[in-house]
Amino acid sequence: MTSTHTTVERAHEHAPRMPFAERVPEFYRAMIRLETAAAKDVDPTLYHLIKIRASQVNHCAFCVDMHSKDALAEGESVERIVQLSAWEESRHFYTERELAALALTEAVTVLTDGFVPDEVYALAAAHFDETELARVIAAIVTINAWNRIGVTTRMTPGHYEPGTR
Repeated sequence: MTSTHTTVERAHEHAPRMPFAERVPEFYRAMIRLETAAAKDVDPTLYHLIKIRASQVNHCAFCVDMHSKDALAEGESVERIVQLSAWEESRHFYTERELAALALTEAVTVLTDGFVPDEVYALAAAHFDETELARVIAAIVTINAWNRIGVTTRMTPGHYEPGTR
């Protein structure tokens, strides 16, 4: 097998499966409304960090690409985006509030133990009032839904331009 054949084979493995938004436009519009509601009154910097980190955990390349580009366009540093995949070892790049949201993002996204650990929830609750915490949870849930769409339908990264959604 040649390297060219392997490259073509891999490209086929990751080809988009369907134009999801075209097949279920009413659902897609509902997701856009959900996204709008989830973003309401959440600090945009924090919102981008949540979306990028959940997308990394879920291996949603399309969403990592999109939300990293959006964050950069809105002034986020390359360094903080790059370090996000290792945020626990790079804590000095983030505020305590952001760290609490990132811990909650991972706990809600992974759910490996079938629940969000009390200490993770308590840490987030210490940094956000109840309404803010509810909004952070809504943001996490929403990006996880988008990630599942992106990964399942194999949305292709690399073509998104900020401001074109």
